[in-house]
Amino acid sequence: MSAAPPVLNRSLKPLPKAPVRIVHLGLGAFHRSHQAWYTQHASDAAEWGIAAFTGRRPDAATALSTQDCLYTLVERSAGGDSFEVIGSIVEAVDGANVDRLCELIAANETAVVMLTITEAAYGLAADGTFDADSPAAADDLRALSAIAAGGTGAPGSPLGRLVLALAGRRDSGGGPLAVVSCDNLSANGDVARRAVLGLAAALGTGLGEWIGANVSFVSTSVDRITPRTTAEDIEEVAEQCGYSDSSPVVAEPFRNWVLSGDFPAGRPRWEEAGAVVVDDIEPYENRKLWLLNGSHSILAYAGQLRGHSTVAQALADPVCRKAVEDFWDEAANHLNADGLAIPQYRQALLERFGNARIAHRLAQIAADGTTKLRMRAVPVLMAERAAGCTGAGSALMLAAWIDYVATSQDFQDPLASEIQAANTLEGGERVRALLRLVSASIGNDAAIVDLVQGLCGSLTANKAAAAVPTRP
Repeated sequence: MSAAPPVLNRSLKPLPKAPVRIVHLGLGAFHRSHQAWYTQHASDAAEWGIAAFTGRRPDAATALSTQDCLYTLVERSAGGDSFEVIGSIVEAVDGANVDRLCELIAANETAVVMLTITEAAYGLAADGTFDADSPAAADDLRALSAIAAGGTGAPGSPLGRLVLALAGRRDSGGGPLAVVSCDNLSANGDVARRAVLGLAAALGTGLGEWIGANVSFVSTSVDRITPRTTAEDIEEVAEQCGYSDSSPVVAEPFRNWVLSGDFPAGRPRWEEAGAVVVDDIEPYENRKLWLLNGSHSILAYAGQLRGHSTVAQALADPVCRKAVEDFWDEAANHLNADGLAIPQYRQALLERFGNARIAHRLAQIAADGTTKLRMRAVPVLMAERAAGCTGAGSALMLAAWIDYVATSQDFQDPLASEIQAANTLEGGERVRALLRLVSASIGNDAAIVDLVQGLCGSLTANKAAAAVPTRP
């Protein structure tokens, strides 16, 4: 029996650690394949270390810490794999360690706070406003008020913890910094601003005014398919690299990062690693949210209804493929095409999605449908109908979701209890109630309700030959 390979942090010469100047909330595989990669490949990487905090559980921080925060990035293409050790994360911390978060954000050296906390974590109401009565916001406000009054405790949500830490930066005399949202939200910097300022203003201690004057909120469009790491991936790294890494990350070779906003305390030279800095990010956001993320949602719901488990499998199904193409046709009608190269982007997506060596699980993509569909399906549907078209391609995405939540026993969604209540209704009332959870404007539109109801069932496995409605 051969000896086990050495562990990662003992098999390589220790990398010199950069000083912490970036704090990241949401330590997960995507952050490690994307922002951490760009930071490592910036020419001034030696000046920009990342302290990354977990979201819900400490496991990722514990595992990375035992490896000096080093991990292997596996780039998986159709032709084979390549391996790179990433060292830009210099500290991995349990998200519940709020004292350390406050200490780091209060430090003058900290210039950037990045977020990958999922779309649902921003907690805004369906109309985009801050909802102080939501359970998460109410809990955070109670905790923040108690702390402001000299008590103990800590907010439970990432944004609540960020607000607490920003209060500490204000109190310590820290200077301006940038908050950079890297979640799949349209105008995600503005969404982060509204969520953070809403929570701070509701606290009523003047913190909102300080944040408004000292914190910039940067919008980004991020793109790199990063599936969950499997036991087989861990075994492959051990076999190919000769060391044991408990926390490798697998990603496709493609990567993209577009940023728009101010960095008052500086940032790494990400553009030298391929990032793009623009004045107007909306066209790039919409291209990615509608063409990539929107088609992911169609494949996630329709694919599972038809018995598939990965993106590549679903795309190979002609019915799912046609649903994607029809939605893309609708979305392309409302994209500012200047410089976006929409036909080439679509072709590249087909090639990326068809990479069967990237096992991107549909169940992973399907989570948080009410939040995601609000940004992926609704804008295209409303734009199509305003243009006098049916919007059947985007309505089909909603119908597939409605069918999915009727059959799935373990879907994840911030409005799961409301979805379950709506599922007790029948016919049009059920469709109407579910659509209202996504957007009141479509749920209250009788013509849209009828359109979506008529499409329900058209993508299920027992209707393999069903035609997908197209635009008139």
